[in-house]
Amino acid sequence: MAEKKSNAKFSQIKVVQVVSPIGRRPDQKQTLIGLGLNKMHKERVLEDTNSIRGMINKVRHLVKFENV
Repeated sequence: MAEKKSNAKFSQIKVVQVVSPIGRRPDQKQTLIGLGLNKMHKERVLEDTNSIRGMINKVRHLVKFENV
């Protein structure tokens, strides 16, 4: 198995929800919840991983994001 590096330093990304999910597909609403965003103007700082980038890409029209 591959070893995890415990001291690996990931870059971080700040995500802010700027558009309401009302009227959007259920999978987009669930993606926002998965990112920890469920209300307007809520922001989260997350690790910049491929899975997080994929989730942001799916709802990129509902959020703003920047590297921290």
